[in-house]
Amino acid sequence: MTKVLVTGATGFIGAPLSQALSERNFIVMRTARHARDEVKSMPLDTENWKPALEGVDVVVHCAALAHVPAQSDDAFREKVRTLNVTAAQRLARQAKELGVKRFIFLSSVKAIGESTAANQVYTCESQCLPEDLYGESKREAEVALQQELSGSETDLVIIRPPLVYGPGVKGNFKSLMNIAKRNLPLPFKSVDNKRSLVALDNLVDLIVTCVKYPESLNDTFLVSDDHDVSTRELLDSLTKAYGNEPRLWPYPVSFMRVAARLLGKKAVADRLFGNLQLDISYTRRTLNWEPVVSFEQGIQDCVTTEFNNSNQDKG
Repeated sequence: MTKVLVTGATGFIGAPLSQALSERNFIVMRTARHARDEVKSMPLDTENWKPALEGVDVVVHCAALAHVPAQSDDAFREKVRTLNVTAAQRLARQAKELGVKRFIFLSSVKAIGESTAANQVYTCESQCLPEDLYGESKREAEVALQQELSGSETDLVIIRPPLVYGPGVKGNFKSLMNIAKRNLPLPFKSVDNKRSLVALDNLVDLIVTCVKYPESLNDTFLVSDDHDVSTRELLDSLTKAYGNEPRLWPYPVSFMRVAARLLGKKAVADRLFGNLQLDISYTRRTLNWEPVVSFEQGIQDCVTTEFNNSNQDKG
């Protein structure tokens, strides 16, 4: 049976991935920064991964420092690179030395950039021009892993997801969920941008597909729901999933961009009103893979799980 090591196994992606692999009869070894249940505690910057790698066929490296503020001092920037780049390369080196067959690295579309122009999309061949510290660290890790594993017997698979949503999501998407839940009136009816997202179930299924793929890969894949949406459509879907009728009204997007810039919120405006589209046709064709849940189902699952968990907490 195939033995898989999942790093970051208690995280937003690592936990459901570990469960999905176990349900498919893989032997799953799990590590995390903090011990939880049967998960082995192992810091990201550990010098010695070899005890966890013993007998492992595939490594899925999910662990990373993801919540990186826009403004960071030199010490924090060094910490990000130590955890996201140096640790990944060290893990890959030791995996190679122990004969691991495949190393799957969960990167990010931020390794390419933050936005796409109208009527343009990112592909696996797009030039990488990361714009923030997190994106830079992911791109540096990709390059370091390619250098480390080039010419070895260990496959390197890089997966670049956009924003991932699903049960337990945090950050900007959770903020949008809270807005939709309260059904606040917003001037977003005229927003007609396009952004790629990926449901957690779809990302997990693609990773599992890469784990069990029978032939050599050594490739980079983009992933999404293959259903790009505007911020308006996203808020509509979230609000309706909560059982409410959206209360959005039209207002010129250009005015909102100017106001955001004056308030020092240009990055927020770029995410709300800008485009970020991925072309996943290469992923679908190469791996014979299709998203397993639709955007609509992914949104409903996200809201329903949050609602059920909230009721359990109250009970």
